[in-house]
Amino acid sequence: MSKIPSDLRYTKSHEWVKKQADGSVVIGITDHAQSALGDLVFVEVPKAGRKVGAGEAAAVVESVKAASDVYAPIAGEVLEGNPALATTPETLNQDPYGKGWMFKLKPSNAGDIDKLLDAAGYTKSLADEGH
Repeated sequence: MSKIPSDLRYTKSHEWVKKQADGSVVIGITDHAQSALGDLVFVEVPKAGRKVGAGEAAAVVESVKAASDVYAPIAGEVLEGNPALATTPETLNQDPYGKGWMFKLKPSNAGDIDKLLDAAGYTKSLADEGH
C-alpha cells in the first residue's frame, strides 16, 4: 500500500500539495505515482517565474517504462523548481514526499488548495481506480 501522509492535499492525477507558512505551496508526485512509474531516469521541473493554470502540465518525469506529465494542482506562479532532480532523478523514487519535491508555487488563490482531495479522498480515488 502506498504511503499517503495526512497533512497533504492530493489530485486524482497523483500530485501532492503541502502548504508552507509563507503562503506558498510545495508540489510533488505521490508514492503511488513514483511506484507505478518505476525507476526514474529524467526529471524536468518548471523554471521560476512561469505562470501555470490548474491542471496544466508543469513538469515531466521519465522512467525506464514511460514519460509522464506532472500537472499543476492549482494555478499560480512557480517560485522554484527542485534543482537536485536534474542530476538525481532517483530522489523522487526514494523520498517522494521529502527531498523529491518537484516545484514551489505561489498560488493565485490560496482557497484552491482546500478544493483538492484530502488523504481519505485520495485513498478512495485510488480504490476507485482499482489500486
